[in-house]
Amino acid sequence: MVESSDYVSLVTLLPMSVLLVEPFYGGSHKQLIDVLRENIDDCVVYTLPAKKWHWRARTSALYFMQNIPESPSYRVLLASSVLNLAELVALRPDLGRLRKVLYFHENQLVYPVRRSQEGDFQYGYNQVLSCLVADTVLFNSTFNMESFLTSMPSFFKSIPDHRPKDLDSLIRPKCQVLHFPIRFPDVTRFLPEHKLHRRTIGSHINCATAVPGDMHSHSHLIVAGSSSSQPCSESEEESGQQQDAAVTPEPERDTEDQRGPELQPPPATLLPQGSHPGAQPRPLHIVWPHRWEHDKDPELFFRTLLKLKDGGLRFQVSVLGETFTDVPDIFAEARVPLEEHILHWGYMPTKEDYLKVLCNADVVISTAKHEFFGVAMLEAVHCGCYPLCPKALVYPEIFPAEYLYSTPDQLCKRLRGFCKRPDVVRRHTIKVDTSMYSWEVLGDRFRSALSVSGLTATQGGQAEGSPAGCFSPSLEPVGVS
Repeated sequence: MVESSDYVSLVTLLPMSVLLVEPFYGGSHKQLIDVLRENIDDCVVYTLPAKKWHWRARTSALYFMQNIPESPSYRVLLASSVLNLAELVALRPDLGRLRKVLYFHENQLVYPVRRSQEGDFQYGYNQVLSCLVADTVLFNSTFNMESFLTSMPSFFKSIPDHRPKDLDSLIRPKCQVLHFPIRFPDVTRFLPEHKLHRRTIGSHINCATAVPGDMHSHSHLIVAGSSSSQPCSESEEESGQQQDAAVTPEPERDTEDQRGPELQPPPATLLPQGSHPGAQPRPLHIVWPHRWEHDKDPELFFRTLLKLKDGGLRFQVSVLGETFTDVPDIFAEARVPLEEHILHWGYMPTKEDYLKVLCNADVVISTAKHEFFGVAMLEAVHCGCYPLCPKALVYPEIFPAEYLYSTPDQLCKRLRGFCKRPDVVRRHTIKVDTSMYSWEVLGDRFRSALSVSGLTATQGGQAEGSPAGCFSPSLEPVGVS
């Protein structure tokens, strides 16, 4: 029999082991697991391929119960909120004794479902249960955290009777915002001359004028914007979807700080590469680098482009991003009339090819109805693209007001101006410091979050490199799809 004091000594001698569990190993979920595996010592990774999301949310706990072996060295468990953590720790009491960290890439309480079904309730319900059994709950943005916690009372109103109360007050003390850590590559070799020049003279401006997420109040949070309305129409009525959660946008004012570069006098600076005084600049290059799914509202994006085309404006477009089983019809419908404007269409074969497209684009667009962080937008900004995002969701937390639009008509108006004066947007120095969302800045906080003692509210600072020490068991090969 082992005495308690002997057990403490034994635990002290064992290496700390972090158990990383990801039921949906794809997209940003995969990126997070990969960066943690490469930078956190002594971690063990178990994943399932990024297929059939609904089934992963329903049944992955049972799979991991059978396939994660017992080990006395496990100390901390991190899982994404796709996993029903309550089920897993009930099925595996040995894992229940670990310090449990839950990471929210997205939450299901405000997900914009196209057709509400009774079964949809279960996904949000599972996430609430997971929070109740977790020791620490991390969110990739303040919008993600606040929309989840504040939606909880209305979410449970769908229960016919005997509803739980005040669950948000039980969960909130466990919650912290820890931004998603992006690995920004060096893209200098891909940048055109005018972007290289702009980066050189503007690096100090980015650091001085960027808007840190933790400096924003929660008053700007908007669960759903008006981005599903018809673009460039005289009527800007809100769509019926999630109308009760939408906030009516304030009218934009063309102040000196908030007006777009198409309304400002152009500064005297370097002309874009290949340009000379009196020459017609190359057409504006617009990029849309998002999943080909309805929640990214490709309908709004393509309707806007078709309006620009009908207006005789010059532009080029690259439509990137992953495709899944059900591709919205609008992609096939819009491709034919936009054919002469298309530079790139579909998922790029390599990351390098993807970065080259971003580096040569001028404007990156989001039309999302569902976004809790937005890795693709920040990657594009890192590559020198001017961002245009809805004044809703997570975007006001990351981007200053001049990069936000409140209505589809405003998006169309901004793009019209850019198409007419692409040289002006190419001169603009972007006021977003992407380094705030890099692993180099956030790494120490993740290491603290995955330590036995956990993350404190005041921890942060510059991360130091550490040798990789992770093992990925062969029960389910990491990354197999």
